[in-house]
Amino acid sequence: MSLVRKRLRIAGRVQGVGFRYTAAETAHGLNLGGFVRNCQDGTVEAVAEGEAEHVAAFVAWCGHGPAGARVARVDVTDEAPAGEREFRIER
Repeated sequence: MSLVRKRLRIAGRVQGVGFRYTAAETAHGLNLGGFVRNCQDGTVEAVAEGEAEHVAAFVAWCGHGPAGARVARVDVTDEAPAGEREFRIER
């Protein structure tokens, strides 16, 4: 099992379309730890930690998001795993 941690900044029409809640459901289904939150600049930030293939699936999902979202860009940064076990929604 190879654990990875990625920080994502998602830009576009991603706030107010259920992005955080659907991202959290997707992450829970993939057994990921981390968080998702809205940022003041209109982007959404997410951190996902878990098995490499599950994190990759989450990053791919963030590339389109839920219905109604218009993702323009996803910036991904690698981080060292921190041992997070749960995925949460932050304000």
